[in-house]
Amino acid sequence: MRVLVCARLMSSLVFGTDGWRDVIADGFTVARVRRAARAYAQHLLEDGGGLVLVAHDTRFGGPMFQAAVAATMSEMGLKVRVHDGPLPTPLLSFAVRELGAVGGVMLTASHNPGRYHGFKLKGAYGGTARGSTYEAVAARAAALPDEHDAPPTLGGFPTFDVRREYFAHLGSLLDLDALRGWRAWIVHDAMHGASAGWLEGFAYWAGLPWHIETLRGERDVTFGGIAPEPMPSALQGLRLRLASADGLRSLGIATDGDGDRLAVVPAAAQPLTAHALMALLLDHLDRRGTPGKVAKTVTVSRLVERLARSRGRAVVETPVGFKHLVELLLEDDVMLAGEESGGFGFRDHVPERDGVLTALMVAEALAVGRRPLDERLAELEEETGWRHAYDRADLSVPRAEVVDAVMRHLETAPRELAGFEVTGVERRDGVKLNLGEERWLMFRASGTEPVLRLYAEGPDDVAVEELLDAARALVASFS
Repeated sequence: MRVLVCARLMSSLVFGTDGWRDVIADGFTVARVRRAARAYAQHLLEDGGGLVLVAHDTRFGGPMFQAAVAATMSEMGLKVRVHDGPLPTPLLSFAVRELGAVGGVMLTASHNPGRYHGFKLKGAYGGTARGSTYEAVAARAAALPDEHDAPPTLGGFPTFDVRREYFAHLGSLLDLDALRGWRAWIVHDAMHGASAGWLEGFAYWAGLPWHIETLRGERDVTFGGIAPEPMPSALQGLRLRLASADGLRSLGIATDGDGDRLAVVPAAAQPLTAHALMALLLDHLDRRGTPGKVAKTVTVSRLVERLARSRGRAVVETPVGFKHLVELLLEDDVMLAGEESGGFGFRDHVPERDGVLTALMVAEALAVGRRPLDERLAELEEETGWRHAYDRADLSVPRAEVVDAVMRHLETAPRELAGFEVTGVERRDGVKLNLGEERWLMFRASGTEPVLRLYAEGPDDVAVEELLDAARALVASFS
């Protein structure tokens, strides 16, 4: 079993579930960024070359790393355009397709803490690069030395801006009449990330009678000392702001560092899990009559697959990583693709997660349905017969041999865990143990950090915590 643990592979560029990420000034340096850019340039030139777009989020050193990528790829003979200022990842993906580029580089570590930076690749179709592309670029990078020449000066490259085109495209996917008839208060927690201002921009473009309030909209390279990931524990300010709001006229949205993922906080209610949100989106798109299958990663709740099948929708399941869902969005008849971490892709959009479009889809569901989201979720649980409770724990495991030992142990699945019989084992990604009809527990090594991720679902929060405690105890026994 192959486990990627960045801490033990510092001499190479490790491309995980969505690009290469590393600690700034440790593994992520200008010299190594230039090596990655040269490898990607070689890959693109082999197919004929062309225009490449480069952008960055709000992290430390974004303009410097952007200039290093742009200069390197230009030196290799590619045409390069850059974005002036931070940009959400889905905007770069859209721009690649809109402007006919052969590829794109997004400099972001997404939801990782501020000490990290990252290097994501985008395909000409406007979405996360395929796994085959990442493998090819990683192999080329391994054969190249670090580029230790002086870093380039900032600026000097033509820029691009597709704001108006992006808004017009979103407008074609949404029911603008319904949104214009819904007078709403939207609170957007941008978590100091790149999507700050984009909801306001669309609302202004579309003439929506909304009051939008932004929390943590200013750039902060430390992200306030936390990871810019919209987990419930990081959304206290958003929850307090909406504690006494109208559930039909108010909505809380939180987007991650590069704006491709989000969390939704209904007014006067608990934050929705990504699984619950995917079920609500599925329900809304089904009511709209949108054709197609539902695609999900292996860590997504059974609530989604049960709901899809109850509506006559086929379900396709993939390993973790949106690059697997991209394949389906490009090649299959998919109306909605989603993952446990809060990233969703939609039919007729670029094959990419998009926090802004997802937020607008949720707003449309409220505007059309005229039902609070938590009430609608309860109805979906009743329809499917599946009470949804879920949580994830990320265990920092700096010693790679501990991760290897745990995963080897799980190759021969235990007969029982947490007092429940193991009734089935799935190995699509990591190891997923099915425990009876109502519970499952999954172990998976992160592809981007020295972390072992634990995922659990059960009939209630107590049952989920019992499963995670049992998983923690198992891991501790190998430490």
